[in-house]
Amino acid sequence: MSCMSSTDRPLLNRRLAAFGTTIFAEMSALAVRTGAINLGQGFPDTDGPEEIREAAVRALRDGRGNQYPPGPGVPELRTAVAEHQRRWYGLSYDPDSEVLVTAGATEAIAAALLALLEPGDEVVALEPYYDSYAACIAMAGGTRVPVTLRPDAASGTYHLDVDELRAAVTDRTRLILLNTPHNPTGTVLTREELAAVAELACERDLIVVTDEVYEHLVFGAGHTPLATFPGMRERTVTISSAGKTFSFTGWKVGWVTAAPPLVAAVRSAKQFLTFVSSGPFQYAVAEALRLPDSYFEGLRADLLAKRDLLADGLRDAGFGVFRPSGTYFITTDIRPLGESDGFAFCRSLPERCGVVAIPNAVFYDHQDQGAPFVRFAFCKRQDVLLEAVTRLKGLAAE
Repeated sequence: MSCMSSTDRPLLNRRLAAFGTTIFAEMSALAVRTGAINLGQGFPDTDGPEEIREAAVRALRDGRGNQYPPGPGVPELRTAVAEHQRRWYGLSYDPDSEVLVTAGATEAIAAALLALLEPGDEVVALEPYYDSYAACIAMAGGTRVPVTLRPDAASGTYHLDVDELRAAVTDRTRLILLNTPHNPTGTVLTREELAAVAELACERDLIVVTDEVYEHLVFGAGHTPLATFPGMRERTVTISSAGKTFSFTGWKVGWVTAAPPLVAAVRSAKQFLTFVSSGPFQYAVAEALRLPDSYFEGLRADLLAKRDLLADGLRDAGFGVFRPSGTYFITTDIRPLGESDGFAFCRSLPERCGVVAIPNAVFYDHQDQGAPFVRFAFCKRQDVLLEAVTRLKGLAAE
């Protein structure tokens, strides 16, 4: 007999009522059930550098990190993060007061929003956006204000309407949540777009939280952190992680770099989420961040070849293709295939041709804007991508 009556309030609090099982869990389960090739969830199907995996084993065996590591992160990793920011971007951070280690970038985003928002604060975010953004804003009691990145079929890219961004900021806006390189569109914001964001943030006295986890997965001029722009170092919370750069997504090692007051605020929330995590892996990631330039160059070259393989295959299969400038995702338009509903298309695709993708509409507040777009991940072995392309070309024969 149930002890709940029909008058009992729902178990899930109202801030999360709109968030059920993530689309990634749904589509990955569909891939397992059907035996389809999973190009939906963004995780590599091979491990990262062997020497970094062995560094983790060595830390485990040496007893480094097997007990609670320091709350802000092990000193070796905090120092390596600071060195990384200086090496690649010329940004100087104090490892003790301006670096915080987190359980992946997802925790860093959650901690930043929980720390910096009061109920009712508005958060301007670029739509489509990674699904945890919406959930974290909701948990913090904030209000999402989406600014939509617009697709340009002629150029095969997405762009930010700076005037629309400016119009979205009100007296209730607390912060801008930025993601570049951008998931799911693969857009890398230009210097002009970033400069406009920086100018607006300074003018309206806003904090900017930047998710830069794909910083080394850029196929053009390279990544430019917002914190490098005038006036932005003191108002930017920069977030990154090891998972995407080193292909160890299960380790869940991320970090925050920011001015001391911002790091202190984020740390106050973070300590009551995971407290600490990933002890031995932190030592390994410290070594990974010091890998030579050749590693990062090789990573980009490998992913560029895979991007082009899948993009060309998708085009040949009849999709409209937005060739990404960064990340390891390709957004496609299914309308040339005579389709318009990304949800229905992705749920039928495994049975139709044995491939799993993600409907972009899940990344939008305005779901109609994302309805005809579907995302594929190309961070897989080349033979897997070749087989997926072969299967997808069968759609043209239907």
